[in-house]
Amino acid sequence: MSIKLLVIGKSDKGFVTAGEAEYLKRLRRFHKVEKIELADIKNARHLSASELKRLEGQKFLEVLQPNDILILLDENGKRWSSRAFAGQLQKWLNTTSGSIVLAIGGAYGFSDELKQKAHALLSLSDMTFSHQLIRVIFLEQLYRAFTILNNHPYHND
Repeated sequence: MSIKLLVIGKSDKGFVTAGEAEYLKRLRRFHKVEKIELADIKNARHLSASELKRLEGQKFLEVLQPNDILILLDENGKRWSSRAFAGQLQKWLNTTSGSIVLAIGGAYGFSDELKQKAHALLSLSDMTFSHQLIRVIFLEQLYRAFTILNNHPYHND
């Protein structure tokens, strides 16, 4: 079983790719985590937000397997403390024979269809972050969760 981070498009920001690489490297010590970049939708600027979300949602669904647990990072999702998220992550790890799929949508978020298929919606903050920057922020939180689960001193109470 692995953890998959699904994202739309490649980042064109060097600091984002450097941050992603750093936390993916750190995570290897605890668990197999794979980042999967789904191709951007062509001619997206000519589409409505709802159509773009629908097409991006189809791309996410193509990657999912029947036993996967799908978690969407969404502004309207549940907020957990770092310790609570670590506990929930452990529950997901204990209960699936598939992968835990953590998805970060595009600039407009997710379609309602994809939200209905998700096992959970997760919000990291009441603030809004770019869909590029949130990749690094979330990978840091994933790393923090694993350090909590493994009694590593990274997370200070």
